[in-house]
Amino acid sequence: MKRASLPVVLLALVAGCASAEPTPPPVRGGLISTLPIGTYTCEMAGDAGGLVGKPLPEYEFRVVNASAYKAGGIRGSYLLTGQYVTMTGGKLKGLKLHKVSGNFLRKVEDNGSDGEMRCVRSSHH
Repeated sequence: MKRASLPVVLLALVAGCASAEPTPPPVRGGLISTLPIGTYTCEMAGDAGGLVGKPLPEYEFRVVNASAYKAGGIRGSYLLTGQYVTMTGGKLKGLKLHKVSGNFLRKVEDNGSDGEMRCVRSSHH
């Protein structure tokens, strides 16, 4: 029995993939992704006469891997779709954040607008 050459085998594999089912559309809200690992400190904006920001330690969380975070010693999960993060488990369950940039998040208010609270990735640990 004669073996097929490598190009013939590769061509057969590519042809088989082309006839496979189409890729399903992304989930509602955009592609699923993850946040950079690190600690996110949250605060409210300060004023010109006082602090630069008012820390909100009850919202501080640390992304520990893929879609898991820790807040207040409790492990939770989150889902990042498109530019929106939803805390789906743990201490911050229900919190929604808008990913403004790779290291900067804003709380999403009930009406869907960006709120005053901001969270910034402060470290890789």
